[in-house]
Amino acid sequence: MADDEELIRTGFRLILTSRGIDVVGEAADGVQAVTQAELLRPDVVLMDIRMPHLDGLEAAKRVLRLLPHCRVLMLTTFDLDGYVYAALAAGASGFLLKDVTAAHLAAAVRLVNTGDALLAPSITRRLVERHATTGRAADPAHGPSTSVTRRPATHRDLAALTPRELQVLALLGRGLSNAELATALTLSEATVKTHVARIFAKLALRDRAQAVVLAYETGLVTPGG
Repeated sequence: MADDEELIRTGFRLILTSRGIDVVGEAADGVQAVTQAELLRPDVVLMDIRMPHLDGLEAAKRVLRLLPHCRVLMLTTFDLDGYVYAALAAGASGFLLKDVTAAHLAAAVRLVNTGDALLAPSITRRLVERHATTGRAADPAHGPSTSVTRRPATHRDLAALTPRELQVLALLGRGLSNAELATALTLSEATVKTHVARIFAKLALRDRAQAVVLAYETGLVTPGG
């Protein structure tokens, strides 16, 4: 649990431990978060975005480089689209506001621990289309309007995908859930899950969050398209 506010850390620890989720460590800034994560090797890190010494977005990148199988849930008091996109681009598996309910917090930790991503389809569509259009992402020190250069993701070979898998990836990029994918493609949810799993395996994707970012940054999906 990484947050510069002790009250937040204490409150979240109580919520999670009361629901059977162990909190193995705490950090008061981004540098401590990276150090503690490397030492304790947690399954999930709750990472505040705005922290001293090293912001949460950079800390998340470093944690995920050290621990590729770790899941990072970003926390903030601000519902700012730019932070959401920047968090996903950093490799985070989800995004939570600090006013989240106790039940939702515990459910979110369990969800990302299973390998899924905490992405509401409506929010995904809105934030990605807005920020993929301008090529602007958030800088925690200056707010979401700061211009940040992002290069297209060229490290993935989409040619490895079948036409159906490309279609599924494009719809994932639009933020569709498995149920929505099944309806759109007239397939069963089981078949959709199989396609999604194969896409992740072929492209070495961790979860749906990475799939969304990849779909836009490779140009498979275009804003407003």
